[in-house]
Amino acid sequence: MTHWPDRRIPDLFGIELPIIQAPLAGATTVDMVVATAKAGGLGSLPSALLDVDELRQALNHIRTSTNAPINVNFFSHRSPPADLEAQKRWEAMLSPYYAEYGLDSGTPITGVGRAPFDGTFCEVVEEFRPEVVSFHFGLPANELVQRVKATGARIIASATTVAEAIWLEANGVDAVIAMGFEAGGHRGNFLTHDMATQVGTMALVPQVVDAVRVPVIAAGGISDGRGVAAALMLGASAVQVGTAYLFCPEARVHPVHAKALAAAGDDSTAITNLFTGRPARSVVNRLMRDLGPISDSVPSFPTAGAALAPIRARAEAASRNDFTNLWSGQAARLAPRTGAEELTRELYRRAQEIIGRFNPT
Repeated sequence: MTHWPDRRIPDLFGIELPIIQAPLAGATTVDMVVATAKAGGLGSLPSALLDVDELRQALNHIRTSTNAPINVNFFSHRSPPADLEAQKRWEAMLSPYYAEYGLDSGTPITGVGRAPFDGTFCEVVEEFRPEVVSFHFGLPANELVQRVKATGARIIASATTVAEAIWLEANGVDAVIAMGFEAGGHRGNFLTHDMATQVGTMALVPQVVDAVRVPVIAAGGISDGRGVAAALMLGASAVQVGTAYLFCPEARVHPVHAKALAAAGDDSTAITNLFTGRPARSVVNRLMRDLGPISDSVPSFPTAGAALAPIRARAEAASRNDFTNLWSGQAARLAPRTGAEELTRELYRRAQEIIGRFNPT
């Protein structure tokens, strides 16, 4: 078997391999994006933790290193209004940890959260014209979507349910990322916030494939070639892989996070809202055990992280992961330990080998 049987995503994006490196905010580097692109996959640059100047600098670096298509990812949440009472409740819950580390819990907490896509970020898209633009938490305002489309970019976004996939298609995406419950990091949900009814990749992908006309990208629990092959058999046109890329030398991962990933098994993670205010899959740590992974007392996304920052810094300095968001999917144990370029090629090669057993012609 020498050709991928479903070429819709590679042809749509202008890439060779149906492998998308997930945008991993905080961990993705420009070197990772370039290495993935060099292998023929789609490298994805996350912008959620970047300001406009940092995004422009990163894109300049990428564009001078490769002419291959790239994806730029944005969050499309709505910034919440200030809620001092919620912040006070959250700080009160964290006060014992502040005391433990000798920190003053009465000090006003400030910090930059994750920035949503807006007109200023859109100007950067219009300037650099990335081949693909992806969104998390739904889509931004239609005016912004139309401006992105006018650049010629293909638009993709995450869906965690069939209803979200149908909504995304109706609102103009060129492909849907079907994000199974196994995926690490922030859930892409936007029509529902009920984590009890979120769907696993095996069940979600074929139902989304049946529900929409645009091609589907499978995400969640895919860390090796077997997962890639399974996704194709379920009807996906490509896969988006996240956790496996965290093991690559190009990734920027704090040592306490890297250690947790290396030891993670199938039951090591849980969905939590403690770190940012939105549900995300992390390796379980002290904070999650102490407070429970989901709490109604956590302030709205993305403001929760600011109060955690001082104790997180103290704990990490002591080589402890107690307050660190240890994003990971459920299949970390399956990830090859190699560079981003080789990982991209290996995922494809191994998937072809497996599928070829069932279709030797």
